[in-house]
This record gives sequence, C-alpha cells and structure tokens, in this order.
Amino acid sequence: MATVKTQNTTLLEGPLFPKIVRFVLPLICTNLLQMVYNAADMIVVGMSPVEGALGAIGTTGAMISLVLNVFIGFSVGANVVVARWIGAGEEENTRRAVHTAMCTAVIAGVFGCVLGQIICRPILVMLGDEGHILELAVLYSRIYFAGAPFMSVTNFCIAILRAKGDTKTPLYVLSISGFCNVVLNLFFVLCCNMSVDGVSLATALSNLLSAVILVIKLSREESWCRFEFRRFRIHVRSLLDILYVGIPAAVQSALFSISNMTIQSAIIGINNTMYPGGSAVIDGNAASGNLEGFCYTATNSVHQAAVTFTSQHYGAGKLKRISSVMKNCYLISCIVAIFCSGSILLFQKPLLSLYVDAPGAFEAGFIRNGIMLSTYFLLALMEIGTGLLRGLGKSVTSTVISLFGACVFRLVWIKFVFPSFNSLQSIYISYPISWALTAVVGFGFFIHYWKKAIRKQEAVA
Repeated sequence: MATVKTQNTTLLEGPLFPKIVRFVLPLICTNLLQMVYNAADMIVVGMSPVEGALGAIGTTGAMISLVLNVFIGFSVGANVVVARWIGAGEEENTRRAVHTAMCTAVIAGVFGCVLGQIICRPILVMLGDEGHILELAVLYSRIYFAGAPFMSVTNFCIAILRAKGDTKTPLYVLSISGFCNVVLNLFFVLCCNMSVDGVSLATALSNLLSAVILVIKLSREESWCRFEFRRFRIHVRSLLDILYVGIPAAVQSALFSISNMTIQSAIIGINNTMYPGGSAVIDGNAASGNLEGFCYTATNSVHQAAVTFTSQHYGAGKLKRISSVMKNCYLISCIVAIFCSGSILLFQKPLLSLYVDAPGAFEAGFIRNGIMLSTYFLLALMEIGTGLLRGLGKSVTSTVISLFGACVFRLVWIKFVFPSFNSLQSIYISYPISWALTAVVGFGFFIHYWKKAIRKQEAVA
C-alpha cells in the first residue's frame, strides 16, 4: 500500500514549475483536441445543405451550458475532495469520495437530461430564436441532452483521475472518442444527409464511448482511486464534502451561463435588426466564440492545475508551499493565454473562413476577436484566482466573487450601458472589464484566506 501512497503524493514534493507544466500539458492537449472536435462539428454542419444550421447551434451554447455546468460544477467538488484526501494520506476517505462521486455523476447526468428536454424550447424562444432557426436549435438540443448522463460520468471520471495527478489517461481516452465523433459527424451529415441532428447524435455516441472506457480504466486502477461496483453507493460525509465545493461551482457556472444567455439574446436582437431572416451576426459570433474556446480551454487547464495542486498541499498541511503554486500558476496561465490568443488573432481571417463566408459574419467575428482575445490574459488571471480559492476550500467565496465581478456586472452592463450604444462592441467590451475586476478581488481574498490558514497552523503548532 505504500507504493500507492507514494504514487498519489508526487505533486507534493520537488520543484513545482516542471510538475505543473507536466500536469498542464496533457490537460491542454486534451482540451484543445476537444475543441478541434467541436470545431469539426461546426465545420461539418456548415457543409450541410440546411440553411442556418451553424447559427442554430451557436444560439444553443449558453442554454446547454446552463444545464450541463451543474454536473460539471459537482465534478469540481469531486476533484477537490479526492485530491485533499489523497494529500492527507487518507485511503478509506479517498475511496469513499471516489464512489460517492460516481453515484453523484449518474444522478446529476440523468437530472440534466430530463431538465434539458423540458426547458430547451422555452429558453430558446426567450432568447429570440424563431422560425427555422428555432426548430433546428431545439432538435440539436434535445439529442444533445440525451447524452448528458454519459457526459456527466465522463467529467467525474476525469476529475477523479486528475485529482491523483493523472492527466494523460483523459488525453488518450478523449482523443479516441473525439476521433470517433469526427468520423460519425462526416458519416451522418455527408452520407446520411443529416444536419444538426447528425452532429448532436455523433456527440452523444462519442460521450458514451468515453464514459465506458473511463469507467473500465478506473475499475482497473491500482491506486486508492480504483472504482469497484460493489462499493458503488453514496457516503453521506463524502457527498456533503463534494456538495460543499460543488454546489457553489455549479451555481457559478450556471450564473455565468445566464449572463451569457442575456448577452446572446442581445446579439440575436442585433442580428434580427441588421439581417432580418438571416443569421450573419449569429454565425460570426458562433465562429469567433468557437475559436475563443481554444484559448479558454488552454487557460482553464492551468485553473484545474491550481485547484488540484492547492487542494493536495492544503490537505497535506504544506501551506507555505502554496505560495509557489500560486506564482507558477499565474505565470504559466498568462503565457498560455497570450500565446493562444495571439496565434488566433494573427491567423483569424483564414480561421474564420473555415466556418463562414458571408461578409457580415466575418465582420462580427473580427469585432469579437479584436476586443476579447486582445485582453484574454485578464481572464487567465481571473481563472487562477478562483482556482486557488477553491483549492483552499473557499468555493462559496469564489462563487460570490465571480457572481458579482462577472455575472452581475455583465447583466447590469447589458441593462443600462448597452442600450445607449446598441452595438456589438458595446456588448463585448463588458467581458475584459469584468475579468479584470474579478481577478483583482479574487487575488485579494486568496491572500487573505491563505495567510489566515498559515497563522492558524502556526498557532496550533
């Protein structure tokens, strides 16, 4: 059993910079591959003869995130709790947390599936979708939500593996399922003459494949994170620990989705004014948003490293070493954000041309890219601050800061500032301002709680 403990606590010893880089690189590769496959979804559906298919999918993003981010938030709780017990050297508590997390994954996934089926049409109507675009968006959403249980299990399995420092297995598994997704996209759209329904069906089936592979992988683990069907049940203490971190993370993600839905509604309104019956602005925004996703997944990989490394060090009582975790994560995150956003800005014209060809769509994409990607390092700073707080167990604080610094700010902006200008520029500028505000406040609260924890530890000693 000693070998298992050694295997699980390697993040706690030695220089941190190379360890974080080794942790982050497979994460970045995994997330970027996922974005490549998502981009393939958009590009392939653009090959469909059905007009408006790309824009229809683009209008569903915030609504789908509203539902799915609930169980993704719970998986953050699983990551923090499992990592903390590993760091503390508590084998039985680690095992209980793992099996409770798997039960939670199934329950959350089924809940997301049912809820998504119920709310997709009324929310899309509320956002401003109408006519042919609405019907395509509803069809896509309903098939997509049917695969929610598989996506939930996949996210929780990945969270468990990352908690023990394994970021390579998710890379391999998601590479396989993503490749299958692309193949199925091409088959359904080009061979079966399907459109948004073919793309969403391919996504659901690829998530099923990744869930099966990951469950098999966890069942063959030799570490404390091994999954055993005979232990598949909820342990109340582990569930409460997961919910304590997971509920604020889920609420934060949901509130971000609500603010994004409000912004999406404003964008749809501009589109309907400029291109009645068309979708140029919606298409351009969807294409730019998909490109931005490459930057976000890369910077979010460092956020996940901040959560895992901080959680393990906090659980092990190595509080002063968290200072090095913080500095390295801020540095790496900024480097990643600047490199990714700069690369997209440099090649944005050929990249956007993969998605759209209408001049109006290009113009909308350029506007979004120019404002948001040029300031993306601010989002990187915000992500690390919230990750460090979650790693310290201050998930509620992280959520409240993000709620007011980003969500509430954007809603107020759209309500009071946007009407005075009624332009895309006035929408997108709200993002970097909110990132900067949240980053500053998040950093301040992390320093406060971190120093408080050190003082408490020294007082006990």
